[in-house]
Amino acid sequence: MGDKANAHPGAAGRATAADHPASVRNVVLVGHSGSGKTTLVEALALTAGAVNRAGRVEDGGTVSDYDEIEHRQQRSVQLSLVPVEWDGIKVNLLDTPGYADFVGELRAGLRAADAALFVVSASDGVDGSTRMVWEECAAVGMPRAIVVTHLESARADYEEMTRICAEAFGGEDPDAVLPLYLPLHGPQAPDGHAPVTGLIGLLSQQLFDYASGERKESEPGEDQLPQIEEARNRLIEGIISESEDETLMDRYLGGEQVDVKTLIEDLERAVARGAFHPVLAAAPATDGARQGLGTIEVLELITRGFPTPLEREAPAVTTVDGKPRALKVCDPDGPLVAEVVKTASDPYVGRVSLVRVFSGTLRPDVTVHVSGHGLEDRGHEDHDVDERIGALSAPFGKQQRTLSHCIAGDLACVAKLSRAETGDTLSAKDDPLLMEPWQMPDPLLPLAIQAHSKADEDKLSQGLSRLVAEDPTMRLEQNQATHQVVLWCLGEAHADVALERLRSRYGVQVDVVPHMVSLRETFAGKSAGRGRHVKQSGGHGQYAICEIEVEPLPGGSGIEFVDKVVGGAVPRQFIPSVEKGVRAQAAKGVAAGHPLVDVRITLLDGKAHSVDSSDAAFQTAGALALREAAADAKIHLLEPVAEVSVLVGDDYVGAVMSDLSGRRGRVLGTEQTNGSRTLIKAEVPEIEIGRYAVDLRSLSHGTARFNRAYARHEPMPAQIAERIREEAREAS
Repeated sequence: MGDKANAHPGAAGRATAADHPASVRNVVLVGHSGSGKTTLVEALALTAGAVNRAGRVEDGGTVSDYDEIEHRQQRSVQLSLVPVEWDGIKVNLLDTPGYADFVGELRAGLRAADAALFVVSASDGVDGSTRMVWEECAAVGMPRAIVVTHLESARADYEEMTRICAEAFGGEDPDAVLPLYLPLHGPQAPDGHAPVTGLIGLLSQQLFDYASGERKESEPGEDQLPQIEEARNRLIEGIISESEDETLMDRYLGGEQVDVKTLIEDLERAVARGAFHPVLAAAPATDGARQGLGTIEVLELITRGFPTPLEREAPAVTTVDGKPRALKVCDPDGPLVAEVVKTASDPYVGRVSLVRVFSGTLRPDVTVHVSGHGLEDRGHEDHDVDERIGALSAPFGKQQRTLSHCIAGDLACVAKLSRAETGDTLSAKDDPLLMEPWQMPDPLLPLAIQAHSKADEDKLSQGLSRLVAEDPTMRLEQNQATHQVVLWCLGEAHADVALERLRSRYGVQVDVVPHMVSLRETFAGKSAGRGRHVKQSGGHGQYAICEIEVEPLPGGSGIEFVDKVVGGAVPRQFIPSVEKGVRAQAAKGVAAGHPLVDVRITLLDGKAHSVDSSDAAFQTAGALALREAAADAKIHLLEPVAEVSVLVGDDYVGAVMSDLSGRRGRVLGTEQTNGSRTLIKAEVPEIEIGRYAVDLRSLSHGTARFNRAYARHEPMPAQIAERIREEAREAS
């Protein structure tokens, strides 16, 4: 690892197609927004010789955050792949957004990667959302390491940050999270801050000085040895405790000197197994420098300590009709199974799919089967189609470098798969297979939109379908009750990016309108109404009279129509007409324009004319009778109530419960879960939680999650119902 004497292997430069899974490393970078993930990726690319000293690819542009939206927002909003090569190993660096609204991109990166680098700012510390992602990785045994950035900050304290990382990430075993290096400080500045200019290797006991812009190795001074000894002993004990050699700890405690080579081999195995999580430090190169501080050490950790794709379990795969199918782990000669982890639109190339190959070898100009199942609730129809693979390429900034093939374990971009969506499976045409989709967060922030103009209206449907094909964390809803088009997003920033992409990529301008919930109406008690529709104006007239009684029913009963006419007062052929009329009026509402539900409407009596009565006349009379009954009755306005489950850290339970009460919520109970978290279950009116995704994040500092499900409709408080009725009257 980066602790070896004279270990610098030399950079191999830009990545090409890998020839064996053992020569690939897939690494996702995780961390909060502003922690320095993108800067670290560019620093690693510079050290590997893939970019120039300005952090640019040869033909311009940065290797990450090259999208125009990212430039405007000054933050990452999408998953970016940056392939580099180091010591004969192809390293696929997956840079993810740190902002919570783009957690879907993060989960795609976790799906495509075999190990994770958690990037932590020395000046900002570890936030709650980063801890939650760490726990998710721990649950599936993903190997992890920590890289501390922003060492140049005056507030940076590397030693303190390593302690915080051990506390935040170590859990019950803080010795599983330990630094491999100590900082080497330069001369103290006038403000008292001594910048970090190099690293002290704890295993090799060597100094790695980056002050000149390139790493220089030397022996530590006598005054530095005591500083090294305590941290080194703790590191050795931490490594040995995770060693597969059970006798090694006894030999070490017995005074035997364990050679550095053995320690490094044990360290690499422990890291690859996800049992030990080293802490490293890194900083971008200064002006004119060829290497950023700690970048060589990070690359050596990735290539020597992180697992190969061969060490990842084969994914669960079925045939398209659901029959399980066993796969050999990462076999380039096996049946083709690849997954689309990201979909993007390029104005010149068209749709570009970032694909992780799990089995077989993907080649250009071959017809493959594209399967997408299991996301119908988000506006993604199940599909099984055959498509021809276009060119394969490795992305690098805005450029695409052509690849001859992509083997199991590697990633590549595929052009012009017109039906492929994020989460789809690519397999052989004659052997179609399907991977189970990874877990996506539920979009819980509604964004109601309408086309800005007639020209936009013509393009809106296609633009929205492309948008949700790219982003499975977005759900498209055509609400039949409110007649609104609703994009469900993860947060305000997610919504802003969606609107920007509609405008800039698909040429669709939309207006955001207030989101409406599906209110309903019902009768509070019995009422009667008489509908009289009598007109005579030359020729055949119109004659229909009906008398009805309306009474409330239990919630969920809908509209029940009962015929109790005796003596033929209403001819039999016109009774369905009355029913049709009252049902049509019920759908329009009787008080505030919302559908009437949960009532029994009984037709009691009526009159007809042998010539002037008609189907249309009795429909009109039925509607008039229902309106008259409503005019003399108390009408309840019903609002939808959602079952809400909030998973929140114990520190914020009181604040969340108080907030729910302020939203007219009824807390049903709480349940203690693992990791000092509490699950709060409540029922809350949907009208009160339109922005709850945003408000809860602010209230809990990004550490809480919630889900919601429709429970029922129930009467709204009188004062709120009256306000809504008044708004309806003003609008009409």
